[in-house]
Amino acid sequence: MEKIKDKGIKIVEITLHCGLSTFRPVKFEDIRQHKLEPEYIEVSVDATKIINEAKCTKKRIIAVGTTTVRALESLAFINNEGIANIRPFKGEINLYIFKGYKFKIIDSLITNFHTPYSTNLILVSAFCGYKLLMKAYNYAIKEGFRFYSFGDAMYIW
Repeated sequence: MEKIKDKGIKIVEITLHCGLSTFRPVKFEDIRQHKLEPEYIEVSVDATKIINEAKCTKKRIIAVGTTTVRALESLAFINNEGIANIRPFKGEINLYIFKGYKFKIIDSLITNFHTPYSTNLILVSAFCGYKLLMKAYNYAIKEGFRFYSFGDAMYIW
């Protein structure tokens, strides 16, 4: 983390309470029928200011984890200048991101390799596209990467 900070990159911390939504598999053929259970988040005024300043100056927002993506995207709004920003928030969110979602806040994502039928896998596919994601998964399988919550990670931009 210090090496990242030494490069002038700001690290913003938010509070995430991952719940069943993170781990419950999608059991519907039509994934849009799946309902996410709420998860608690906190995004402070200070964190909001740093993220909004980065958006206004066209700096990259790199989310670490799919729950972070859902948290930041849940708080998105378009400001008076037409730029996506977020608002401070404490409470529950249940944004379900799937194909067709238009990302407003995040530009890049660091995440692990997720389980089949998971909302996390669906979110990542919405972010980078199914074809690219399957290429990455096939490579990971071939190379013996570790999957799931304590496995290897990938950087998607």
